[in-house]
Amino acid sequence: MGKLVVTEFITLDGVIEDPGGSEKTEHGGWAFQFERGDEGDKFKVEELAASDAQLLGRVTYDGFAAAWPSMEETTGDFGKKMNAMPKFVVSTTLDNAEWNNTEIIRKDVPDEVARIKQQFEGDILVAGSARLAQSLFEHDLVDELHLMVYPVLLGRGKRLFADGSQRTAFELVDAKQSGAVAILTLTRAPASA
Repeated sequence: MGKLVVTEFITLDGVIEDPGGSEKTEHGGWAFQFERGDEGDKFKVEELAASDAQLLGRVTYDGFAAAWPSMEETTGDFGKKMNAMPKFVVSTTLDNAEWNNTEIIRKDVPDEVARIKQQFEGDILVAGSARLAQSLFEHDLVDELHLMVYPVLLGRGKRLFADGSQRTAFELVDAKQSGAVAILTLTRAPASA
């Protein structure tokens, strides 16, 4: 059974909105203001290599689908895997998924995610996708967290954890610094924690 891994670029105050700037928000592009170092790049390559599929919300999907198909030549094997791997997008408004190997999930998201976890052996990555990630936490479907913590406070923006989220315990498995960022890997703690 696959693990559901939520992977995020995140600020010190929990904002995950528009780290690359493609959404044109007020503070968009904040992740590019800091060097994530060679270990940060290696972490992202290894993360994708361990994954069998991606699960994305509509906004993240739109951004990825617009960018990745044209980046394959410049990103090599990473771009090839991004484009070839199975992708699932949660949306009630998307008519057609034009990015290669994409299936649209329109309803019964918790049940569909449980099915996807059964379908794959490797990780299922959830990048960005704030509302989707919050829903996955709410339904107790997240197995692991990968957080690249950037040393900045934005004060506003979409956050990974919503106000009123239920108590959920995670265990720190790994922590390291690369460039200006801290890279944290956390797994779901046993039920008694």
